[in-house]
Amino acid sequence: MQGEDKKLYELVAPLVMDPKVLHANNNYPFKTGENFVWFIAVEENKVVGFIPVEQRGNQAIVNNYYIGSKRGEVLPTLLQAIISYYENAEEWILSSVTLIEDRDEFIQQGFTIDREWTRYLKMSR
Repeated sequence: MQGEDKKLYELVAPLVMDPKVLHANNNYPFKTGENFVWFIAVEENKVVGFIPVEQRGNQAIVNNYYIGSKRGEVLPTLLQAIISYYENAEEWILSSVTLIEDRDEFIQQGFTIDREWTRYLKMSR
């Protein structure tokens, strides 16, 4: 879904304004704009996770994502959708600022660690 799509705001507004979700994101606000593509998981008409991807130059950058309680199911599904979307266009370099707790799932999806910080990993594929 494009970053300025009105439906996007309807879907994610309850989450991106939820204090618990913001706290889980280290109180960092979620960003969007015309250069973002959002991948959203919906179950029973409820958003259970989302990953916004910023397109900057030839880079597609995963950053500040939210995955609810079904992390083991939702995260791989969203990552596979992102990989499929971007691997069909050879000019894109896919990278991610990944939560430490999601390291193994990103590695399973073919990402490698470029840099390690306290709470995050810089990864690329």
